[in-house]
Amino acid sequence: MALGAAMNINRPLAFAAAACSALTSVPAFASGGDAAPVSPWVSLAYLVAGVFFILALRGLSSPETSRSGNRFGMIGMAIAVITTLLTHEIANIAEILIAIAIGGVAGFVIARKIKMTDMPQLVAAFHSLVGLAAVLVALAAWLNPEAFGILDANGQILAVSRVEMGLGVAIGAITFSGSVIAFLKLNGNMSGSPIMLPGRHVINLGVLAAILGMIAVYTVSPDGGAGEGWLFLAITVLSFIIGFLLIIPIGGADMPVVVSMLNSYSGWAAAAMGFTLSNTAMIITGALVGSSGAILSYIMCKAMNRSFISVIAGGFGAEASSGGDGAAKVDRPWKRGSAEDAAYMMKQAESVIIVPGYGMAVAQAQHALREMGDLLKKEGVSVKYAIHPVAGRMPGHMNVLLAEANVPYDEVFELEDINSEFSQTDVAFIIGANDVVNPAAKTDKSSPIYGMPVFDVDKAKTVFFIKRSMGGVGYAGVDNDVFYMDQTMMLLADAKKMVEDIVKNLGH
Repeated sequence: MALGAAMNINRPLAFAAAACSALTSVPAFASGGDAAPVSPWVSLAYLVAGVFFILALRGLSSPETSRSGNRFGMIGMAIAVITTLLTHEIANIAEILIAIAIGGVAGFVIARKIKMTDMPQLVAAFHSLVGLAAVLVALAAWLNPEAFGILDANGQILAVSRVEMGLGVAIGAITFSGSVIAFLKLNGNMSGSPIMLPGRHVINLGVLAAILGMIAVYTVSPDGGAGEGWLFLAITVLSFIIGFLLIIPIGGADMPVVVSMLNSYSGWAAAAMGFTLSNTAMIITGALVGSSGAILSYIMCKAMNRSFISVIAGGFGAEASSGGDGAAKVDRPWKRGSAEDAAYMMKQAESVIIVPGYGMAVAQAQHALREMGDLLKKEGVSVKYAIHPVAGRMPGHMNVLLAEANVPYDEVFELEDINSEFSQTDVAFIIGANDVVNPAAKTDKSSPIYGMPVFDVDKAKTVFFIKRSMGGVGYAGVDNDVFYMDQTMMLLADAKKMVEDIVKNLGH
C-alpha cells in the first residue's frame, strides 16, 4: 500500500475513537446491579460490528474506497450501540437516549461546519473526549463496583478488575491531557515550538514509575484498606499531569505522530474499560484503534526519519534550542513573479510537478489547481502532484483535498516515488507548502526538521513558489533557502486567487 494511502488511516482511527467514546458512554449497568446474561446472539452481534470496523479501516485507507469505509463504520457503530442498549437492563434508558441525541446532533453539526484545515485539532479534541470517557467509567467503577459486577465473594473488587481500572484511568487521563495540549498547539493557542522543561526526562520517568507503582499497590491492597481512596485518585491526578508533560516538549513537525499516538492511547484505554464493563464491542474496537494507531505512528516516524521512541517519550533527545529563529530572512535577494510569468513558462514546459501544502488547504485552492492542471494537459504538458507523507499537518490531508477536486488518482505520487523526477522536470509548482520542500532538512544539522525527507524542488529547472508574503515561515519556524534560489520566482498572493489568475492567462 502506498504511504499516502496508509496515512489516510487517520480518518478511520478518528471514527473508531469516536466509536469507543460512544460505547464507553453506554454503560452495561443492570438495574439490580447484576449484568444481564450473555447470549450467543449478543456475542455474534458484537463480532459482526467488529468485522464492519475492520472493513471501515480497510476502506478508509484509500480515497477511492473512503465512502464505503465510512458506511461500514456507521453500520458497525449502529450494531454495537443498539445491541448494547437492547441486551442490558439500563437503569434509565431515557437519559441514555438523550445523551446519544445530544452527542449525535453535536457531531453532525461539527462535521458539517468543520474546515479541512481544522481537522487535525478536531481529531485531537475527539481523542481527549475518549480519554475522559475512560476516566469517568473507571471512577464510576471505583465508586460503585457492585453495579459493574466486579466484586468477589468477600465484597472486594477483583484483582484483575483493579488492574483494568488502574490502567484504564491512567491511559485515559494521559490521553485526555495530552490531547488537550495537542489541540492547543495545532489550533494556535499555544506555540508549536518545543517547550523544554529542566530535567524533563527525570521528571517524566519518575512520574511514570510512580503511576505504575501505585497501580501495583492498588491491585494488591484490600478493598477499603487505609489510603486506598487516596491511592486511586493519586493515580488519576498524576496521569493527567504526565499527559501534559509528555506532549509539551514535542514540536510542531512531529505533531502528526503525536495525534496518531494519542489515538492509539485512546484505543487501549477503551479496551481496558471494555473488560471492566464486560463489553466485547469495546474490547474489539479499542484493540483496533490501539494497534492501528501504534502502527500508523511507526510508519509516520519511519517516513519522517524520526525515532519512534524519542517522539512518544516526550521529545527525548531534542535540544532546548533549535535552528529556527522564528522569522524569515527577508533581507536576502529574491525574485518576484506574476501569474503571467507562471502561465507562460508552464505552457512552454514539458513537465510540471505540483507540490500542494497547508496553504492550499487554507485557501481552498484545490479546485482551481485541478483546472490549471487540466489546461496544462491540453497543451501537452505532463502534470503530476507530489504528496509528502505529512503534508497539511495530517497524513492524507492533501490526498483527500485533491480527490475532492476530482484530480485523477494516477497523477498523485508519494515522495519516494516522485522525488527523483525533480532533477528532470521543467517546473516545480509549490502551492502553500514550506517545510516539506526546505533543503535545510538535508544540510543543516541544527534545524528542527533536519533528517526529515523533503522534496528535491531545488533541483528543478524553474520553481514557482506561492505564499502570502516573504515574512512568513513554515510550521517548524525556519527560513527556506528555496525562496532565494536563482531559478525561483515567488508568487506572493492568496493561493486560490493566484491560481485563478494563472488559469485565466492559460486560457488566453
